[in-house]
Amino acid sequence: MRLNRHILSIGLLATTLCYGVDIANYKEAVNIAGKQRMFSQRMLKDYAMVGMGNTFGDPVKDLKDIVAQFDDAQASLIKFAKSDETKKSLESVNKLWNDVKKELEKAPKKDDVQNLQVKLDELLKLTNEATQAFVKESGSSSSEIVNIAGRQRMLSQRMAGLYMLQVWGVQDHTFKDKLDESMTLFSTSLEKLEKYDNNSEEIKKILTKVARSYKFFEMMSKSTQRFIPSLIYKKSNDILHDMNEATIKYTQLKTK
Repeated sequence: MRLNRHILSIGLLATTLCYGVDIANYKEAVNIAGKQRMFSQRMLKDYAMVGMGNTFGDPVKDLKDIVAQFDDAQASLIKFAKSDETKKSLESVNKLWNDVKKELEKAPKKDDVQNLQVKLDELLKLTNEATQAFVKESGSSSSEIVNIAGRQRMLSQRMAGLYMLQVWGVQDHTFKDKLDESMTLFSTSLEKLEKYDNNSEEIKKILTKVARSYKFFEMMSKSTQRFIPSLIYKKSNDILHDMNEATIKYTQLKTK
Protein backbone atom coordinates (compact mmCIF):
# COMPACT_ATOMS: atom_id res chain seq x y z
CA MET A 1 0.00 0.00 0.00
CA ARG A 2 2.82 2.40 0.89
CA LEU A 3 4.61 1.79 -2.42
CA ASN A 4 1.35 2.28 -4.32
CA ARG A 5 0.84 5.64 -2.62
CA HIS A 6 4.41 6.60 -3.49
CA ILE A 7 3.97 5.69 -7.16
CA LEU A 8 0.71 7.68 -7.20
CA SER A 9 2.50 10.73 -5.75
CA ILE A 10 5.13 10.55 -8.50
CA GLY A 11 2.37 10.29 -11.09
CA LEU A 12 0.78 13.43 -9.68
CA LEU A 13 4.17 15.16 -9.79
CA ALA A 14 4.55 14.25 -13.45
CA THR A 15 1.16 15.83 -14.10
CA THR A 16 2.25 19.07 -12.43
CA LEU A 17 5.36 19.18 -14.64
CA CYS A 18 3.40 19.61 -17.88
CA TYR A 19 3.62 23.03 -19.44
CA GLY A 20 1.43 23.94 -22.37
CA VAL A 21 0.78 27.30 -20.74
CA ASP A 22 2.15 30.81 -20.78
CA ILE A 23 4.87 31.62 -18.24
CA ALA A 24 3.74 34.48 -15.98
CA ASN A 25 7.04 35.79 -14.58
CA TYR A 26 10.78 35.19 -14.29
CA LYS A 27 10.54 33.06 -11.15
CA GLU A 28 8.31 30.66 -13.07
CA ALA A 29 10.69 30.77 -16.03
CA VAL A 30 13.67 29.89 -13.82
CA ASN A 31 11.64 27.12 -12.18
CA ILE A 32 10.67 25.57 -15.53
CA ALA A 33 14.11 26.03 -17.09
CA GLY A 34 15.58 24.39 -14.00
CA LYS A 35 13.30 21.39 -14.41
CA GLN A 36 14.81 20.81 -17.84
CA ARG A 37 18.13 20.14 -16.06
CA MET A 38 16.39 17.60 -13.85
CA PHE A 39 14.71 15.93 -16.82
CA SER A 40 18.09 15.33 -18.48
CA GLN A 41 19.14 13.20 -15.51
CA ARG A 42 15.77 11.60 -14.85
CA MET A 43 15.75 10.34 -18.44
CA LEU A 44 19.09 8.62 -17.84
CA LYS A 45 17.74 7.02 -14.66
CA ASP A 46 14.63 5.77 -16.46
CA TYR A 47 16.70 4.53 -19.41
CA ALA A 48 18.86 2.44 -17.07
CA MET A 49 15.82 1.05 -15.25
CA VAL A 50 14.25 -0.01 -18.56
CA GLY A 51 17.54 -1.47 -19.74
CA MET A 52 17.81 -3.56 -16.58
CA GLY A 53 14.24 -4.77 -17.02
CA ASN A 54 13.16 -3.21 -13.71
CA THR A 55 9.52 -2.08 -13.84
CA PHE A 56 9.31 -0.31 -10.45
CA GLY A 57 7.61 3.06 -10.94
CA ASP A 58 6.86 2.22 -14.59
CA PRO A 59 10.02 3.79 -16.06
CA VAL A 60 8.85 3.06 -19.63
CA LYS A 61 5.85 5.34 -19.18
CA ASP A 62 7.82 7.86 -17.12
CA LEU A 63 10.47 8.18 -19.82
CA LYS A 64 7.83 8.73 -22.49
CA ASP A 65 6.07 11.34 -20.34
CA ILE A 66 9.30 13.20 -19.56
CA VAL A 67 10.23 13.43 -23.25
CA ALA A 68 6.83 15.02 -23.97
CA GLN A 69 7.15 17.39 -21.01
CA PHE A 70 10.62 18.47 -22.09
CA ASP A 71 9.19 19.43 -25.49
CA ASP A 72 6.31 21.36 -23.89
CA ALA A 73 8.63 23.20 -21.51
CA GLN A 74 10.97 24.24 -24.32
CA ALA A 75 8.08 25.72 -26.26
CA SER A 76 6.97 27.72 -23.21
CA LEU A 77 10.49 28.96 -22.47
CA ILE A 78 11.13 30.03 -26.06
CA LYS A 79 7.86 31.96 -26.05
CA PHE A 80 8.77 33.79 -22.82
CA ALA A 81 12.47 34.52 -23.52
CA LYS A 82 13.27 38.19 -24.12
CA SER A 83 17.04 38.64 -24.50
CA ASP A 84 19.13 37.46 -27.45
CA GLU A 85 21.43 35.62 -25.04
CA THR A 86 18.57 33.59 -23.59
CA LYS A 87 17.08 32.84 -27.00
CA LYS A 88 20.46 31.68 -28.32
CA SER A 89 20.92 29.45 -25.28
CA LEU A 90 17.53 27.83 -25.85
CA GLU A 91 18.38 27.28 -29.51
CA SER A 92 21.47 25.33 -28.44
CA VAL A 93 19.32 23.19 -26.14
CA ASN A 94 16.88 22.47 -28.95
CA LYS A 95 19.60 21.42 -31.37
CA LEU A 96 21.04 18.83 -29.00
CA TRP A 97 17.62 17.77 -27.72
CA ASN A 98 16.51 16.75 -31.21
CA ASP A 99 19.49 14.37 -31.36
CA VAL A 100 18.99 13.03 -27.83
CA LYS A 101 15.30 12.36 -28.44
CA LYS A 102 16.16 10.04 -31.34
CA GLU A 103 18.43 8.03 -29.03
CA LEU A 104 15.71 7.77 -26.40
CA GLU A 105 13.26 6.36 -28.94
CA LYS A 106 15.47 3.27 -29.37
CA ALA A 107 15.30 0.24 -27.07
CA PRO A 108 17.78 0.78 -24.19
CA LYS A 109 21.05 -1.14 -24.58
CA LYS A 110 24.06 -1.23 -22.26
CA ASP A 111 26.35 -0.75 -25.27
CA ASP A 112 24.59 2.54 -26.13
CA VAL A 113 24.22 4.06 -22.68
CA GLN A 114 27.69 5.59 -22.36
CA ASN A 115 27.21 7.59 -25.56
CA LEU A 116 23.75 8.63 -24.36
CA GLN A 117 25.16 9.67 -20.98
CA VAL A 118 27.69 11.95 -22.69
CA LYS A 119 24.88 13.60 -24.64
CA LEU A 120 22.66 13.95 -21.57
CA ASP A 121 25.53 15.48 -19.61
CA GLU A 122 25.94 18.02 -22.41
CA LEU A 123 22.18 18.60 -22.34
CA LEU A 124 22.46 19.20 -18.61
CA LYS A 125 25.20 21.77 -19.24
CA LEU A 126 23.14 23.59 -21.88
CA THR A 127 19.91 23.58 -19.87
CA ASN A 128 21.84 24.93 -16.89
CA GLU A 129 23.19 27.74 -19.08
CA ALA A 130 19.64 28.50 -20.21
CA THR A 131 18.48 28.61 -16.60
CA GLN A 132 21.31 30.98 -15.69
CA ALA A 133 20.38 33.15 -18.68
CA PHE A 134 16.85 33.52 -17.32
CA VAL A 135 18.25 34.39 -13.86
CA LYS A 136 20.44 37.06 -15.45
CA GLU A 137 17.59 38.33 -17.62
CA SER A 138 15.35 38.68 -14.56
CA GLY A 139 17.81 40.97 -12.76
CA SER A 140 16.39 39.70 -9.46
CA SER A 141 18.26 38.08 -6.58
CA SER A 142 15.13 36.12 -5.65
CA SER A 143 15.37 34.22 -8.95
CA GLU A 144 18.73 32.82 -7.83
CA ILE A 145 17.24 31.09 -4.78
CA VAL A 146 14.67 29.49 -7.10
CA ASN A 147 17.56 28.38 -9.28
CA ILE A 148 19.41 26.77 -6.34
CA ALA A 149 16.31 25.03 -5.03
CA GLY A 150 15.42 23.79 -8.50
CA ARG A 151 18.93 22.45 -9.04
CA GLN A 152 18.45 20.13 -6.05
CA ARG A 153 15.79 18.29 -8.07
CA MET A 154 18.33 17.66 -10.81
CA LEU A 155 20.99 16.49 -8.34
CA SER A 156 18.59 13.97 -6.79
CA GLN A 157 18.11 12.40 -10.22
CA ARG A 158 21.78 12.65 -11.15
CA MET A 159 22.91 10.83 -8.01
CA ALA A 160 20.36 8.10 -8.67
CA GLY A 161 21.15 7.87 -12.38
CA LEU A 162 24.88 7.51 -11.78
CA TYR A 163 24.39 4.79 -9.21
CA MET A 164 21.82 3.04 -11.44
CA LEU A 165 24.40 2.75 -14.20
CA GLN A 166 26.81 1.13 -11.77
CA VAL A 167 24.14 -1.39 -10.71
CA TRP A 168 23.52 -2.12 -14.41
CA GLY A 169 27.20 -2.94 -14.78
CA VAL A 170 28.20 0.05 -16.91
CA GLN A 171 31.92 0.69 -16.49
CA ASP A 172 32.75 4.34 -15.80
CA HIS A 173 36.08 5.24 -14.22
CA THR A 174 34.74 8.73 -13.42
CA PHE A 175 31.73 7.39 -11.49
CA LYS A 176 33.08 8.20 -8.02
CA ASP A 177 34.22 11.70 -9.01
CA LYS A 178 30.83 12.49 -10.56
CA LEU A 179 28.94 11.14 -7.57
CA ASP A 180 31.16 12.97 -5.06
CA GLU A 181 30.81 16.22 -7.02
CA SER A 182 27.01 15.89 -7.15
CA MET A 183 26.75 15.08 -3.45
CA THR A 184 29.00 17.96 -2.44
CA LEU A 185 26.94 20.41 -4.50
CA PHE A 186 23.70 19.03 -3.06
CA SER A 187 25.00 19.33 0.50
CA THR A 188 26.35 22.88 0.15
CA SER A 189 23.22 24.02 -1.69
CA LEU A 190 20.96 22.55 0.98
CA GLU A 191 22.95 24.50 3.57
CA LYS A 192 22.44 27.73 1.60
CA LEU A 193 18.71 27.09 1.35
CA GLU A 194 18.43 26.36 5.07
CA LYS A 195 20.17 29.66 5.86
CA TYR A 196 18.03 31.75 3.50
CA ASP A 197 16.52 34.63 5.50
CA ASN A 198 13.10 34.61 3.82
CA ASN A 199 12.27 30.91 4.30
CA SER A 200 8.68 30.33 5.33
CA GLU A 201 7.84 27.74 8.01
CA GLU A 202 6.52 25.46 5.26
CA ILE A 203 9.81 25.64 3.36
CA LYS A 204 11.79 24.96 6.55
CA LYS A 205 9.75 21.80 7.18
CA ILE A 206 10.29 20.60 3.61
CA LEU A 207 14.04 21.18 3.80
CA THR A 208 14.16 19.16 7.03
CA LYS A 209 12.48 16.25 5.23
CA VAL A 210 14.95 16.56 2.34
CA ALA A 211 17.91 16.49 4.73
CA ARG A 212 16.61 13.23 6.21
CA SER A 213 16.12 11.67 2.77
CA TYR A 214 19.58 12.77 1.66
CA LYS A 215 21.15 10.69 4.45
CA PHE A 216 20.33 7.62 2.33
CA PHE A 217 22.64 8.83 -0.44
CA GLU A 218 25.37 9.61 2.08
CA MET A 219 25.07 6.07 3.42
CA MET A 220 24.95 4.63 -0.09
CA SER A 221 28.15 6.40 -1.16
CA LYS A 222 30.07 4.99 1.81
CA SER A 223 28.76 1.43 1.54
CA THR A 224 30.43 -1.42 -0.35
CA GLN A 225 27.14 -3.24 -0.89
CA ARG A 226 24.90 -2.65 -3.90
CA PHE A 227 21.52 -1.13 -3.24
CA ILE A 228 18.53 -2.40 -5.16
CA PRO A 229 17.38 -0.14 -8.04
CA SER A 230 13.82 0.24 -6.74
CA LEU A 231 15.13 1.67 -3.44
CA ILE A 232 17.38 4.16 -5.25
CA TYR A 233 14.45 5.09 -7.52
CA LYS A 234 12.13 5.70 -4.56
CA LYS A 235 14.59 7.68 -2.44
CA SER A 236 15.59 9.94 -5.35
CA ASN A 237 11.93 10.62 -6.12
CA ASP A 238 11.22 11.43 -2.47
CA ILE A 239 13.78 14.24 -2.73
CA LEU A 240 12.52 15.24 -6.17
CA HIS A 241 8.94 15.53 -4.91
CA ASP A 242 9.89 17.58 -1.84
CA MET A 243 12.32 19.87 -3.65
CA ASN A 244 9.78 20.48 -6.41
CA GLU A 245 7.32 21.59 -3.74
CA ALA A 246 9.95 23.78 -2.09
CA THR A 247 10.92 25.37 -5.40
CA ILE A 248 7.31 26.24 -6.17
CA LYS A 249 6.99 27.85 -2.73
CA TYR A 250 10.15 29.88 -3.40
CA THR A 251 8.53 31.21 -6.58
CA GLN A 252 5.59 32.35 -4.45
CA LEU A 253 7.60 34.21 -1.79
CA LYS A 254 7.04 37.96 -1.74
CA THR A 255 10.63 39.12 -2.20
CA LYS A 256 12.42 41.61 -4.40
